Amino acid sequence: MERLTAAVIGAGPAGLAASHFLAARSIDHVVLERGAVANSWRRERWDSLRLLTPNWLTRLPGGHYDGADPDGYMTAAEVTAFVERYAAASRAPVRDHTAVTRVAGGDGEYHIETDGGELRCRAVVIASGAANRPVVPPLSAAVPAGVEQRTPLQYRGPGDLPDGGVLVVGASATGVQLAAELRRSGRPVTLAVGEHVRLPRTYRGRDVLWWMHAAGVWDQRYDEIDDLDRARRLASPQLAGTPGRATLDLNALTAEGVELVGRLAAVRDGRALFSGGLRALFSLADLKLARLLDTFDAWAADNGVEDVGPPQRFEPTRAPAAPRLQIDLRGGEIRTIVWATGFRPEYHWLDVPVLDAKGRLRHDGGVLEAPGLYALGLPVLRRRKSTYIHGLEDDARDVATHLAGYLG
Repeated sequence: MERLTAAVIGAGPAGLAASHFLAARSIDHVVLERGAVANSWRRERWDSLRLLTPNWLTRLPGGHYDGADPDGYMTAAEVTAFVERYAAASRAPVRDHTAVTRVAGGDGEYHIETDGGELRCRAVVIASGAANRPVVPPLSAAVPAGVEQRTPLQYRGPGDLPDGGVLVVGASATGVQLAAELRRSGRPVTLAVGEHVRLPRTYRGRDVLWWMHAAGVWDQRYDEIDDLDRARRLASPQLAGTPGRATLDLNALTAEGVELVGRLAAVRDGRALFSGGLRALFSLADLKLARLLDTFDAWAADNGVEDVGPPQRFEPTRAPAAPRLQIDLRGGEIRTIVWATGFRPEYHWLDVPVLDAKGRLRHDGGVLEAPGLYALGLPVLRRRKSTYIHGLEDDARDVATHLAGYLG
């Protein structure tokens, strides 16, 4: 039985950030990875995917982008290479191809079982990812057998799908990107839209995420957010990291010929039924966008920021005159449904009572109820920027500080 002070589960960006700060505090540890370093980026992304954040903002503690295209957006392969280089440079103690099969607690220690042996440690950092399993609504069971169903983890490109129309369900970053790609391949595409976050790719001549970063919007702490549970469940903003920095919102999709319908409410007798109220959804997203842009403008004025363009406002989201409320899935119009309805973590191996009724970790800023157990890499873990790679540094530093205090 091997004994170590700490173990980190997952050798993606979050796990490696945790390892950096544990090493800086001379805490002996191991990083356990079921596949290779950056396994999810290597195996579970569609071919055309790019980061939403520009390269200059993509960083980990002690490592940053140093290439020739700081305003570009990394592909999944480039993210994999970036994380691999970081793991090598930081000399993280990674044990790859070592799947964790059980974590149990007791007697002040955690017992970790893997397919390569067992070990005990006083502290564990769970950094196994927030998108291990796609969320597919139960109503998918009523979809007729002749319609193929895919999740983003099963999608590589348009050529993978049967010929014919596609219904994309969900209008977050994933949904709008896949809808645009499928439409450009020549397929008829219908997008079922629920609550969403609208953002322009650029604002006043700068990437919109430059504004989020510079104005401090992303630095808001989790304990300063009024409805934290809602913030953690909020869909990713409608953005795409294209070389031309084009805005990909619902107006752009409509201009490309994507049909917009309401939220998929039910599948009954072979028919997909959509809710009404698209105009209200669009108005809410437009209102929140306007408020955010007001925040940017006020920050620029208060801080004398002059090297940006003049304030902008954008055309309201255009609602279809009479959006369809149902589609007969048996009629051949829709050959494939892509469920862009979000993801959730997977903790089937965690045998410690720290999960809520929905299988989510109960934590306070990454500190779990079980002493010595921590989490990293979850949405709005400690700050609004926690979801993004560059947000991991501050979170990992805080968690490592708490962990060191616990050990002490």
